[in-house]
Amino acid sequence: MNEEIQTTYVKLVKPPVGCNLPVSRLVEIALARREGVLAATGALSCTTGKYTGRSPQDRFIVDEPSVHGRIAWGKINQPLAEKSFEGLYQKVLAYLGTTQFFIFDGFAGTDEKYRLPIRVINELAWHNIFVQQLLIRPTVEQLADHQPEFTVICTPGLKADPQIDGTNSEAFIVLSLEKRVIVIGGTEYAGEIKKSIFSVLNYLMPEREIFPMHCSANVGVDNDVALFFGLSGTGKTTLSADPERRLIGDDEHGWSSTGIFNFEGGCYAKCINLSKQHEPQIWNAIRFGTVTENVVLDAQTRVADYSNAALTENTRAGYPIDYIDNAMIPGLASHPHVVIFLTADAFGILPPIAKLSKEQAMYYFLSGYTSKLAGTERGITEPEATFSSCFGEPFLPLNPAVYANMLGERIDAHHVQVYLVNTGWSGGPYGVGKRMKLSHTRAMISAALDGSLEKVLYHQDAVFGILIPETVPGVPATILQPRGTWADPTAYDIAAQALAARFQQNFIKFPDIAANIRSAGPHSSAERDGIIG
Repeated sequence: MNEEIQTTYVKLVKPPVGCNLPVSRLVEIALARREGVLAATGALSCTTGKYTGRSPQDRFIVDEPSVHGRIAWGKINQPLAEKSFEGLYQKVLAYLGTTQFFIFDGFAGTDEKYRLPIRVINELAWHNIFVQQLLIRPTVEQLADHQPEFTVICTPGLKADPQIDGTNSEAFIVLSLEKRVIVIGGTEYAGEIKKSIFSVLNYLMPEREIFPMHCSANVGVDNDVALFFGLSGTGKTTLSADPERRLIGDDEHGWSSTGIFNFEGGCYAKCINLSKQHEPQIWNAIRFGTVTENVVLDAQTRVADYSNAALTENTRAGYPIDYIDNAMIPGLASHPHVVIFLTADAFGILPPIAKLSKEQAMYYFLSGYTSKLAGTERGITEPEATFSSCFGEPFLPLNPAVYANMLGERIDAHHVQVYLVNTGWSGGPYGVGKRMKLSHTRAMISAALDGSLEKVLYHQDAVFGILIPETVPGVPATILQPRGTWADPTAYDIAAQALAARFQQNFIKFPDIAANIRSAGPHSSAERDGIIG
């Protein structure tokens, strides 16, 4: 238990409105306080103001002696001085003394051997519903013995003063890994709570030989486990919610010596263009107990318009995992057989599916190439190419090589097959080509999972070195080779070389990576000519 934080909390903060209140009671309170309205399905519909996505420039890690030498400091992990944190922390505690708040005591991690007891203090009732649905809810017996090892305090109504508090704006997300406390303020976007806890797990778990992963996971009838890595908007939630397979979790997992386990007890699904036909499990999960963010409702009927992006493209729904009919409860499973890297390639260059060697897997994992989709972060209004190490760099306190090495070790130990799947564009870049059809992506993933792709012929891509299947059951062969989908193949060649050069330029930031992994990446003409190296 974090004695310092808990003692300070007891002394300085008045009693909460309630601890671990039932969701039904919290919904009543949220409605009475006008924090949201009930949608036609019974879900609580809330809006988050100007912050409709994560705000990476406002996230900090306190630069403390015990963590200073371990953190990969930089643009992602911005340092905040201990003195600045202490002032901000006291300001948060003082603010709690002036407002009502709610407490949830729960866990991160379905594996009881490795789970982290967490206390979350929320100013907003709907945020307290959110954390109940996204974290793991304790039993009555577990609650009686619950001793939080990390505390999250979320006060959206409190705004920082950058001149005084050392922040970049009014919003702040600050992790003190030494004092084991997270303070969040100035933003109502609930995803900040979830991802801050994930950042903590990414710091703590490697010490226990657990590989923390930004991925979804499911399991088939033969207990064959699959992992889906990818940044927000690439399809982790959609593709893992498969009626033919049991869902383990949609976003965050740990891989231990005995298998994988979900960090969470719920799902946080993107809702933009959600349809009952293509995503029936998610559609049916949006009911009473679910919280939606920034989903536009009809003013009269309260029916959700999932195609409406007036507030943001990053519309969301948070619900407990048992709202998915075939979810695996608890979220524990054996070692995966297949790992899939999901990328939304805005340039339309990468093939819809390709097989990777272990070295290629580590290279593309470290690269984490995808496109940030509109609304996922503030300021992103259309797809933007990016490299995010390990498909989750915004949440990684340690050097990305730590996580990549853990992946490579597990690929060897468990004979894992890795595939790269492009859920982005085909036939040209964004604005010219078209988004990959979900039905085709599902068919390719099914072929990877059932072993069909082990029985087909492949050819090696001349630039990226990855193996592209010549046939996939249920998928037109014409879309498998991206060059053939472009109206102008020469334009494709130029764009492919440009993307390869971007990969090479990005990989310069990993000077200590082994040569066999470095050489597993694409080879651009710029590299060949000695411009990059």
